[in-house]
Amino acid sequence: MTVTTGPLAGVRVVELGGIGPGPFAGMLLADLGAEVVRVDRPGRAGAPDAGGPAAVLDRGKRSVVLDLKDPAATAALLGLVEAADVLIEGFRPGVTERLGIGPHDCLARNPALVYGRMTGWGQDGPLSAAAGHDITYIALTGALGAIGEAGGPPRIPLNLVGDFGGGGCYLVIGVLAALHTAERTGRGQVVDAAVVDGTAHLLASTFAKLARDEWSDERGVNRFDGGWPFYAVYGTKDGRHVAVGALEAKFYRTLIDLLGLDVDPARQHDRSTWPRLRRLLTERFAERTRDEWAELFEGTDACVAPVLSLTEAAAHPHLAARGSLVTRDGVVQPAAAPRFSATPSRPGRTAPAVGADTRAVFRDWGVRHPRRHPG
Repeated sequence: MTVTTGPLAGVRVVELGGIGPGPFAGMLLADLGAEVVRVDRPGRAGAPDAGGPAAVLDRGKRSVVLDLKDPAATAALLGLVEAADVLIEGFRPGVTERLGIGPHDCLARNPALVYGRMTGWGQDGPLSAAAGHDITYIALTGALGAIGEAGGPPRIPLNLVGDFGGGGCYLVIGVLAALHTAERTGRGQVVDAAVVDGTAHLLASTFAKLARDEWSDERGVNRFDGGWPFYAVYGTKDGRHVAVGALEAKFYRTLIDLLGLDVDPARQHDRSTWPRLRRLLTERFAERTRDEWAELFEGTDACVAPVLSLTEAAAHPHLAARGSLVTRDGVVQPAAAPRFSATPSRPGRTAPAVGADTRAVFRDWGVRHPRRHPG
């Protein structure tokens, strides 16, 4: 039996295998101490992300295999649902209903269950049945259109904003809130987490600025999109970059002083001075290498940092001191976050092979295993 630690220790989660934000949500719940059982189809065993050290999104989970098109496997899953606190799934709307494991079926077996649903477009609306990916979801919300240089095309922010920020994180927030309600009332509910909804929610501050005429509805001319010269990225002598975020007056003054620029700090927000300021910053940062600038600004309040690659980030002294990134079985990956003083969380074991825990999970959860089923 798996013993977990963390604030969610004792919470049982069934995760119906999928991709992207659903597995990320399951990983986050496992990092927080929940016992997460991922249910996979029989054919997934040969997939590149099927178990092993590099399957980071499946760390800390147990793996069972069930062919949910088989009535015996469906019955077995519903048995797991009876013993669970949470189920999360990332199929298109209507799929679990057709399989006989939709919210109605599951809540009938376990009225206190939290049934978390992760989709791109949501469970309803004109596009609910359409295919999509992170890039299309954030495109529709306005987020993608707001990111990029002035006069240039939108820039794709990896799949951090949609899949993981607006998707997986919001699914976990919804699940935790619904768990709180279930503990008080004994009643479960469905959590409809959609990437478009979460991404739109992340834009709350931007929409507020737009309403106050503090944000122009175009790329590369605003405070946080590189439009302000003292909140931007600059190239260095060695072809690398530094990030500058000296928004506040005292930080801006420190930046100007350390760079030795002939500008008046009191005119920081005088836009007529910005073209010259950007030119001066561009020229000055091009005089030294990225690491030379990093050494100069280290520990100051100028709000300047080197732009690191993923592999460089793991070796940075600050991240190393905090253990923000860890290496497990030769794979660099994020540590559990956030941190707790009384119930510390930690990444769970390396992801098992697909189906490795099938019989053990059914035994530990007190559910009859479909013996003719693989695993």
